[in-house]
Amino acid sequence: MTFEARGIENLNTDQRFEYILDYCKALVKTETDKIALMANISAIIMAATENINWAGFYLYKNDALILGPFQGLPACTLLTLDQGVCAKAFRDKKSLRVADVEKFPGHIACDSNSRSELVIPLIKNDKAFGVLDIDSPSLDRFSAKDQKAFEKIVDFIKDYI
Repeated sequence: MTFEARGIENLNTDQRFEYILDYCKALVKTETDKIALMANISAIIMAATENINWAGFYLYKNDALILGPFQGLPACTLLTLDQGVCAKAFRDKKSLRVADVEKFPGHIACDSNSRSELVIPLIKNDKAFGVLDIDSPSLDRFSAKDQKAFEKIVDFIKDYI
């Protein structure tokens, strides 16, 4: 499958989310390797979402969240479950939208340029197995609409990763 970037800059936010979801639907038809799939999903999120500086996955292993496929600057490789936005979303099994990460108690700064964050837990059979983490260099970047759109994307991809 080939990613077509031409024209993406002309899409509105709703169209960009549909583009990401459609691309994920096409990917799962041909890709069976979970790591490759998450890598391409991270890439499409990064390419199609405005004003973000990091998009990727953390997966649960050995009582911690371990860095998975991502796009952006190098990141923390192990997140304990006792602090940070990703850990809270994972523990609570609820999406977390943080307008200003510096005001979040226990925030873990992997990239000091990140100012806001959206984390969607990956849940299958009522058991969390990781998170999708998206960061922005802008304060209050993520809206409730963004959250719902990414939840819809995660709801689709969770059965394939």
